[in-house]
Amino acid sequence: MRMLTQKLAAALLLSMASSAVHAQDLDPTAKWATIAAYEFKEFSNIVYKKANNVELKLDVVATGPKDKARPTLLYIHGGGWVGFTKDDFRLWYLPFLTAGVNVVNIDYRLASVSRAPAAVEDCRCALLWIYQHAKDYGFDTSKLIVEGHSAGGHLALMTGMLSPQAGFDNDCPSKEDLKVAAIVNYFGITDVADLLEGANRQDYAVMWLGSLPDRFELAKKLSPLTYVRPGLPPIITLQGDQDHTVPYQHGVRLHEALDHAGVPNQLVTIPGGGHGGWSREENLRGQQAVFQFLHEHGVL
Repeated sequence: MRMLTQKLAAALLLSMASSAVHAQDLDPTAKWATIAAYEFKEFSNIVYKKANNVELKLDVVATGPKDKARPTLLYIHGGGWVGFTKDDFRLWYLPFLTAGVNVVNIDYRLASVSRAPAAVEDCRCALLWIYQHAKDYGFDTSKLIVEGHSAGGHLALMTGMLSPQAGFDNDCPSKEDLKVAAIVNYFGITDVADLLEGANRQDYAVMWLGSLPDRFELAKKLSPLTYVRPGLPPIITLQGDQDHTVPYQHGVRLHEALDHAGVPNQLVTIPGGGHGGWSREENLRGQQAVFQFLHEHGVL
């Protein structure tokens, strides 16, 4: 009887110990955060270009060792080409880090430093920098994603759609055609001239272009709609149909033009959604659509 009691006590202690260990298991979010804290590496404020006596900087978050190439996101912040910096949007690319994607988060020249087309030229230089430093950080240049919100969405489109012949690579010429695997456009401007006058006029666009006589010609050269053609990378656009900062029709027109050119693309409409500021459920739906799109096209 005494031996039986001892065996039962031992079994109970073992069960309690097992339960205690099980109870302390990390949930998936905490587990990922712990891995990120100890295994991810962040490289901040790397100068990738100097222009107008300004050092343009970027941050890299590497989700693994440099000898293993991984999908990489080039993130471009919004702000109407006139405001904000890369540091204001550091949380916006977190979903990609959870998927093991490297992130390159960049600054570019705002209108107060240099008007259009400086921002486009800077973003193309940042793309070249990624190519040049692929082995230093584990960038897979065959799986580059470029994403941005608002003006950042416009710059993401331009960065991924341009060819060297467009004339925006003079600051950072490259011997190879810089290509991306996919573009994620959150409510980006697709027709810059549409915002310079008339019902859709926006002060931020006027500030970026200035009042030069040829501003409409330049606006056309800076519009993603101008560069729609077969062979572009897959493009997903997300936009609210009540967006009054960037008219919803900008996303619709891009979607229709890409369809006509045979470019794989998707327009995700947020019913009643404005220029961002979406609900949690709407943001989750949008991110799910982005990841599904990237998986379908072999980028993730």
